[in-house]
Amino acid sequence: MGVNTSSLQRTNEREVNSVHTLEQWRARLDSSKTSNKLMVIDFTAAWCGPCKFIEPAIQDLANEFPNVEFIKIDVDELPDVAKDFNVQAMPTFVLLKKGKDIDRVVGAKKDELHRMIEKHRY
Repeated sequence: MGVNTSSLQRTNEREVNSVHTLEQWRARLDSSKTSNKLMVIDFTAAWCGPCKFIEPAIQDLANEFPNVEFIKIDVDELPDVAKDFNVQAMPTFVLLKKGKDIDRVVGAKKDELHRMIEKHRY
């Protein structure tokens, strides 16, 4: 009788929430304004190679930092949100606290993003 480790592993993984509508985004942003929780927004695109490359690392970070909210926004789905945050390259990671842009990492730079999350998570 073997244990199915793949299903065990999946239950421990935290979700990186994809936001597909302006209404979903506004609800997330509004809730972040009243919370002290760090939010990391991953601005991505389906056609972006570096975005696909860093995706597993983002999942690892979500698992490592359960007290941080991870949001994924496709710039082609929600171009106005990307414009509001002045996103000009993918991937761009914007760190928000209380609804305010406090830091960002442009590019598939896992180590730099990890340092920024460590710095701002509390």
